[in-house]
Amino acid sequence: MTGATAGVGTIEARALHKSFGDNTVLRSIDLHIACGEIVCLIGPSGSGKSTLLRCIDGLEPVDHGVLKVNGEHVGYRETEKQMVALRPSEIARQRARIGMVFQQFNLFPTMTARENVLAGPVLVKKLRRRDVIARADALLASVGMAGHEEHYPWQLSGGQQQRVAIARALAMEPTVMLFDEPTSALDPERVGEVLAVMKNLAHQGMTMVIATHEMGFAREVADTVVFMDGGVVVEQGSPAAVLGHPEHERTQRFLEKVLP
Repeated sequence: MTGATAGVGTIEARALHKSFGDNTVLRSIDLHIACGEIVCLIGPSGSGKSTLLRCIDGLEPVDHGVLKVNGEHVGYRETEKQMVALRPSEIARQRARIGMVFQQFNLFPTMTARENVLAGPVLVKKLRRRDVIARADALLASVGMAGHEEHYPWQLSGGQQQRVAIARALAMEPTVMLFDEPTSALDPERVGEVLAVMKNLAHQGMTMVIATHEMGFAREVADTVVFMDGGVVVEQGSPAAVLGHPEHERTQRFLEKVLP
């Protein structure tokens, strides 16, 4: 592959900084995520995990450093002399290749499960509804929601809504999937059904970056675990290394509180 397509499914951050006013949220973040790699971001609340995901998704512009997804600078185009901000239509094109699943399900309340999944392909990609209905239903079936196509969000449990949200993200045929604490708003008995869908995605080779407090899930599916605190990457490595034999005292203290 050549050009922008050479990096499809990859994420690269170098010396990435992000601030909100005087509050620096990300400090010199370095990450290199290969196509098909599963990365779990762990750390206390306020450590910068959600902001990092929002930067990767193009929802927040970075202040300094390099951020590339699918081999392209997020929000910018590189010329011989400078970085040029992309037009909104170009940013939308980039974001269409990145799936994002939030803590709160963010489904359209007046749309059925099927209509939520159809929204992206029809409204963004301008595909004909009749041409994508079968795929929308297949995606709902793939996340265990067959038979719920005509249900509205208020008729579904939290776990069911989150699975519809995952199907909606997949409908855009993303090369990268981002998950921001996807089980944190769920009742405990619903967590497993969402994690099962995510495990299936991992087995299919989708590049995934997941901010999570589910340490057992991270240990089972992640290729790399990244521990963040205070806006910096404190430690990263295999689940066995980071979760089983952390090198840094701050990582050790965090894991003592969250691991059984």
